[in-house]
Amino acid sequence: MSVWDDLDLLLDSPSSLTVTSNTRGTVKDKANFKVEEDVSALRKAMEGIGTTEKTLIEVLTQRSNAQRLLTAQAYEKATGRKLVADLEGDTQGDFEDLLVALVTSPAVYDCQEVIKAIKGAGTTESTLTEIFASRSNRQIKALSEAYLAETGKSMIHDLQSEVSGDYGKALLILAEGKRDESTNVDTAKAKADAKALYEAGEKKWGTDEGKFIDILCHRSIPQLRQTLVEYKNISKKTLQESIESEMSGNLESLLVAVVKCVKTAPAYLAERLFKSMKGAGTTESTLTRILVSRSEVDLLDIRAEYKKLFGYSLQSQLEFEVSGSYGKALKHLCGQD
Repeated sequence: MSVWDDLDLLLDSPSSLTVTSNTRGTVKDKANFKVEEDVSALRKAMEGIGTTEKTLIEVLTQRSNAQRLLTAQAYEKATGRKLVADLEGDTQGDFEDLLVALVTSPAVYDCQEVIKAIKGAGTTESTLTEIFASRSNRQIKALSEAYLAETGKSMIHDLQSEVSGDYGKALLILAEGKRDESTNVDTAKAKADAKALYEAGEKKWGTDEGKFIDILCHRSIPQLRQTLVEYKNISKKTLQESIESEMSGNLESLLVAVVKCVKTAPAYLAERLFKSMKGAGTTESTLTRILVSRSEVDLLDIRAEYKKLFGYSLQSQLEFEVSGSYGKALKHLCGQD
């Protein structure tokens, strides 16, 4: 039975979309952190001829984001230069992207990833889907505020001109960050929602996408978990299977992502990591984004789900897929099994 079909564990396990502790991260505050020492080590690593990449990796992957941001402030005070600018000048490619991501606050980093996904020709829907399906209201609100500060424009407004149709409708609801957050579960309502979803999809010719969007993008996580259980009782199929057989394209990907994150965001992100390394070539931007943005949230759980889903560890896959300083830094973030 796949992890996605097993609904028994669902109602008792905590969701990383609602948990606010960071005990499941691989990166923690460094004990006896001394900001001046870090500033001096970074300067030494970048100021001479050549760059000591080993020092950059050690300093930047083994501190919490809050500590790295303090170092970035102190660095600018000491040198008159921004740490980001010096990292960009002294490193390149995926390694540069990773280090810059590490010295950026989570909200600003999410915001930059959204900007990248909608900039230029074509929109990277897979990135938008991953971010908005896997973030809590609090994270989306912070991302929205960072977007306004960074661009002077409203994120919702910019997204409206980039995404359209039912996919656009669903994404914009998620991007408002207003999902119901009550922890109370109304079983009667879950049964009614499950019946409404069944009648909007499986049971009729043609699908009423609006009904799926409304329920999946507004209800609370605990409420949706109960709805998934009720749906399977009515349909004998999981809701995910129904969405996969009823819909296609970006809307299907988004609603499946929402359902997966309602069950277990770490398993959804483990799958994203696996797909980014499967086949020819590696999608480094996805690896960087997930490992950086989850390193203080739930990367321990993502690692555990990865092993459960694919039979080998994330660390061993990274050994195989990424090399050089970029690979070393990623493996530091991932941590040993």
